[in-house]
Parts: sequence; structure tokens; C-alpha cells
Amino acid sequence: MDQHTGYVSPFSSRYASQAMQRIYSDEMRAKTWRSLWVILAESQMELGLNITPNQVEEMRAHAEDIDFDAVATYEKQLRHDVMAHVHAYGDCCPLARPIIHLGATSCYVGDNTDVLLMREALQLLLARLVEVARAFADFADTHKALPTLGYTHFQPAQPTTVGKRATLWLYDVLQDIRETQHVLDTLLPLGSKGTTGTQASFLELFGGDFDKVRKLDELCAKKMGFDKAVPVSGQTYSRKQDTRALNLLAQIAQTAHKFSNDIRLLQHLKEIEEPFESKQIGSSAMPYKRNPMRSERMAGISRFLIANVQNAAMTAAEQWLERTLDDSANRRLSLAEGFLAADGLLVLFLNVARGLVVYPRMIEKHLREELPFMATENIMMEAVARGGDRQELHERIRVHSMAAGQRVKQEGLSNDLLERIAGDEAFGLSQQDITGLLSPEAYTGCAAMQTEQFLQGEVREVLSRYQNFHAPGEEVRV
Repeated sequence: MDQHTGYVSPFSSRYASQAMQRIYSDEMRAKTWRSLWVILAESQMELGLNITPNQVEEMRAHAEDIDFDAVATYEKQLRHDVMAHVHAYGDCCPLARPIIHLGATSCYVGDNTDVLLMREALQLLLARLVEVARAFADFADTHKALPTLGYTHFQPAQPTTVGKRATLWLYDVLQDIRETQHVLDTLLPLGSKGTTGTQASFLELFGGDFDKVRKLDELCAKKMGFDKAVPVSGQTYSRKQDTRALNLLAQIAQTAHKFSNDIRLLQHLKEIEEPFESKQIGSSAMPYKRNPMRSERMAGISRFLIANVQNAAMTAAEQWLERTLDDSANRRLSLAEGFLAADGLLVLFLNVARGLVVYPRMIEKHLREELPFMATENIMMEAVARGGDRQELHERIRVHSMAAGQRVKQEGLSNDLLERIAGDEAFGLSQQDITGLLSPEAYTGCAAMQTEQFLQGEVREVLSRYQNFHAPGEEVRV
């Protein structure tokens, strides 16, 4: 079978970047397994086991010399993926063959590799999140003072600014950056714990010297790039660590989904649009359409990630005593495809965030259509200042508002509330007086100032920590 006659994952053909696919490739996993076997042998040698420098050097020399056909042949015979790789590695390293995987169980390479790949994948996602945050910061700064109609329940509410609305998206991204960093900072490898977590095989190898067993665990963890390994385990590390990782991916998905919803609503209003290329087709049937394809895809991938959390939660809950293997097949899917999905999602997220198209005249049109209703309190206060009765004016505005609203909704005509008020002698205001009270900027409250304060404070503080973080460039493929 080739890519057209057999199933191909959409994560590899459409969504995930080459960088993330490399992390979760068979080659990266196999190379990481071999690097872990080198770490184990080298550490055992340093602690006094009968392992020679020549054996370690032979292993190191062939750490990337992987014959996948040989591995497949061994696995077909042995029905064990780790042992298939042990045998194939031993074929490359005849001198070191007797000490490869010495004292270890399969989870020494399996679990430690999962953590190492997860760490690299999280670092890539963190860089992508930082890029999205930068894009939103620039967008918010550019449009911080541009008034726009605010909505609650998707019904017209008080005005805000385009930039202030963008800070809501940005704040969620900052939370994801912090949580990603926290997961990275607290991620721990399994270390060298043995078949049930008791390190019995290593205690036997070191002649009952528990101090050397403990040092082996520490040495392996440090050579993997961690300060320490998990303090206790069964055969595997606690699967709650996977739950934390997939929960993080789901949180990122929540941020992206919320943003994609907002863009789809705004695109319907013709106020803000996602990027649309010159030859892009929005609909196979309706040539005029500009469907928000990227935002819709973001929502779809986000839904997968939010649902994927259940895989990790159920796996962590279902573990038996020191080990059960019903986690293996599920984790091959949920971890790899979770990170591939999150990567594809953030590629889309950044593409849309950087390419947002704003239509100020449509924004102003919608705002001015609703502004008469929102201006009534200011109009009433001005009329009271000129000698009017507040209670009487309040009732008159209520009556005029109901009539104007009926005209808009039932007759499809323009909002004539201001003309009605100007023609009501009780207010003592001319059309010109009322027009002077209708500057949209007067109704956005502290939105522009809040945006500026947020960007110069919390946003600058967070982004300054990651000023050297840059994600590899990726194009949206379809």
C-alpha cells in the first residue's frame, strides 16, 4: 500500500508540522531508546559494574545506525517491540551485546522516551504560543482605541475597543504559556526503577549497595537533562503525568476554540475576517462565499483535543497495582496524536492571528446603529442639567426607545430614536446638541487605557522571558 491506497493520518498529511512529526517519528523514538541504553551502560560503568569503555563507545557509535527492516523481522518473531530493538542493536554492537538493557525493563526506554519526547514537544508548543501572544499583542496595540460594539449573549451591549477585545484572547494565551512552562518545569522521567519499581535487579547488580542503586537513578535522570527522576513508581511512572500533559493541550484547545468562535461571529458581521487567499475557494456551490475555513478547522481540532483528555484520565484510573499493559496501545495514540493535533492547531492559530483583516467602517456602522440606545443616559443627564425632570425624561426615553425599536425590527427601517428625542420639547435639546453627545470614544470606558496597561505590564513581563523563543515557520497546507 502507498499513501493513496492505505490510510494516512490527517495529522501527517494535513495538520501537524514537520518539526512535530519528526519528534514523534519512529526514527526519533528508536534513537532515543538507544541513547537511553547508552546512558544506562555508561552510568553503570561509572558506578563500578564490569562494563568497559569500549563497549560503551561501540554503543554510542551505533546509536543512530538503525536497521528498521531487521527490527521488524525480530518483532515478528519475538512479538515484543523493545526486545526487537535490543536484538537489532546487539547485531550492530557485538562487543556490547551482553550488557545492552542490563537490569532494565521495557519501561526504562518506553517511559523515559515518552517523557523526553513530551519535553521536546512541549518546548515546540511553548514557542508557538509565544508567537501567537506576540501577534495578539501587536494587534491589540494597533487597535487599542478603535471603538467597536461590545456583545453579551451576542446581543448589542456597551461599546469596547477592538484592541481590548483582543486582550481577552491574549490573556488566555498567556495562561497557556504559564501552564506549559509549569508542566515543563515539573516533568520528571521514570529513571531506572526495575520491573515493579523496587530496583531489585539493580540492587542485585551492585551487590546489595543501595547507595549505588540510588546514584544510578540520579545519574540516568541527569544525563537525560533532568534534576531528578520520579521518587517512587511501579513499573511505570504514574499515568497522572500524562493526564497533566493532555489537560494542558485541552486548555490550549479551549483558548483556540473560543478565539475561532469569535472570529466566525465577527466574520459574519463583516467586521473582522481571517486570512483569505486570492485564489481560495470558499464554497464549491456558491462562488461569492468566504467561509471561515481556518477558524472552523481550529474548532474541529480543538474538539478532538478536549475529548482526548478522557484517554489519559481513564488510563490513569485503570492501572492495576504495579503495572498493566492496557495503557500501551491507547498511549501510542493519545500522546502522539494529542501533540500532533495541538501543533497543527497552533500553526492555524498563529496564521489567523497574524492575518486578521479589520474593516473599521463596518465596525463603525454597527456601532452607530446601536449607539442611540446607549447614549440615552448621557442625553438624559444633559437634559436634566438644562432644567429637565429626570423621572419624566426617563419615561419619555423609554417610550421613544420602544417605538424606535419597533420601527427597526418590524419595519426594517433605520433607528430614529435621536430624531424623536430632538423633536420632544421636554428635553430642550437640538439635533446638534444630541450629535455632540454621540462620539463613540465617549462610551468605551477605560478600554484603551486597560489595553495599554495590560500590554505594558503583564504582557511585556511574560514575553520578555521568552524573547529568544521563535517557532519554526510553517505554512497552512490546505
